[in-house]
Amino acid sequence: MEKIKNKFLILPIIVLVISLSTLIFSKYTSPKPSYKAYTSFKDELKLKKISTVYITDSNKIKFMLTNGQVYETDNPGTNNFKETLLSSNIKVLDQYPLNNIEKFSLIGLLVSIVCIIATYLRSSKIKTKKSFSVDAIDAKAIENPDFTFKNMAGNEEAKESVQDIVDFLINPEKYKSYGARIPKGVILYGEPGTGKTLLAKAIAGEAGVPFYAVSGSDFIQIYVGVGASRIRQLFKKARNNKKKKSIIFIDEIDAIGKKRESGAASSSDERDQTLNALLTEISGFNEDDGIVVIAATNRLDTLDPALLRPGRFDRHIEISLPDISAREKIIKLHLKNKPVGNINIKDWAQKTSYFSGAKIESLINEAAIIACKENNTTIEDKHMDKAFSITLAGYEKKNRDYIKNTDKNITAYHEMGHAITSLKMLPNEKVSKVTIIPSTKGAGGYTLSIPEDRLYQNKDYLTKKMMVLLGGRAAEHIVFGPEFITTGAHNDLKRCTNIAYNMISRYGMGKTLGLLNMEELSQLNINQDNVIKECKNLVDDIYERTKKLILENMDFLEVKAKKLIEKETLFEEDLI
Repeated sequence: MEKIKNKFLILPIIVLVISLSTLIFSKYTSPKPSYKAYTSFKDELKLKKISTVYITDSNKIKFMLTNGQVYETDNPGTNNFKETLLSSNIKVLDQYPLNNIEKFSLIGLLVSIVCIIATYLRSSKIKTKKSFSVDAIDAKAIENPDFTFKNMAGNEEAKESVQDIVDFLINPEKYKSYGARIPKGVILYGEPGTGKTLLAKAIAGEAGVPFYAVSGSDFIQIYVGVGASRIRQLFKKARNNKKKKSIIFIDEIDAIGKKRESGAASSSDERDQTLNALLTEISGFNEDDGIVVIAATNRLDTLDPALLRPGRFDRHIEISLPDISAREKIIKLHLKNKPVGNINIKDWAQKTSYFSGAKIESLINEAAIIACKENNTTIEDKHMDKAFSITLAGYEKKNRDYIKNTDKNITAYHEMGHAITSLKMLPNEKVSKVTIIPSTKGAGGYTLSIPEDRLYQNKDYLTKKMMVLLGGRAAEHIVFGPEFITTGAHNDLKRCTNIAYNMISRYGMGKTLGLLNMEELSQLNINQDNVIKECKNLVDDIYERTKKLILENMDFLEVKAKKLIEKETLFEEDLI
């Protein structure tokens, strides 16, 4: 708006400057009329040769002869001077007429001033309107989006699940002939970065319809009724679109769509009113509207049942983490327009297990930045390796002079404790790198292992995973003694606690709750002391097993720890 206002002000300002300059120039440069003595003026008056006299407050007057010539003479200043002239049929004026240049300059000056004032008044009116219109929502349609399924790799099942929606938007008459109703709403759910927004945009691109993208937080305001008003405005825009078909995408819908609480206290809540407006708008759709609402969330379980019932968001599509085949396609897609050298794509598809599409893109982008910084003509495997470490653990700290030898020893044995337990308990998850170089993410060192693609994680795997997490603390305990254990296992213990609690409270793998789920029992105020006690016993038992494993492999631990202190980083081939 500011740019448009400035554009309209340029011409009036130019006209204003030119007109004002011309007026000033004309005033000081226009020739003055010739002077005649007052006696000559009286003679001309007697001969009736004067047609007009211009009387001003100055001590001079101007007069025009019947032949059009203008002269200047002294002002007599008598009281009856004007009356004498009028009785002689002479026109008397109080102002000398402007010439053509002065006339046009004055007109230009007035018009430019009016235009400038009008522009500022209109601008301030719009600003005032915007400042008071707190319910206005900035949701502009992306017309003819060029992003299609070809621009997306992976998520083949999800693409197949929405093909009928694309077909309906292109050819609605076909579905009407079968008496079929297209789903009014689609929920895309899954972990962050899996491509929910991209899929919604691709649907719009495939169908060639406008795409309205908003976030759930756009509807949250402190003023009651604002969110509901914004919902109505959004759907009104979609209905009034010239193509009559469109897609409304609401990202992070859980911001407004969480389960409503019972009781009078929540009935007037702003969020509840916004949700009610959304439910009403979706239910009010006619099949002829051609509007499809797509929403995305990371937590489907938190959404209100009224949103998920048939007739509203009645199709739920999971956007899962890509499998090895999908990761290979995603890597190829992101390397497509980059100078690629010797990169083993199949190997990287294996290494990036449990990576989301967004994380893979970030990895490849980081590798491209590293190759550019090193002035390499192509992106190589070595750049991918560096980027892989940066993505997972952060940048390596360059200045390590402050690290004491004692701390290096502790870190080396700690990380080799992780590596040994991983090699022995989870041999299929190969350890690709062990380092004692601190990273910018706060790690004193780290061990990278490549997890297997698993659809399910059984009890045996979870137990062994906990052993790997406790391997670092166990190695510290054995080598340096229980009095000298450090804070280095903080994150390991946090993750281990999470696994143990989920095994007992959610997965039905414990004795205290058996097959009961703690989340469902939480509303009953069940005492969790017994659950915590069983978690502690489980972790203690696994810790003892881990220490026993470390003791059985002390020779290997000593050799590899010393080698790690010497080289600072060991790779897969160094751990054989």
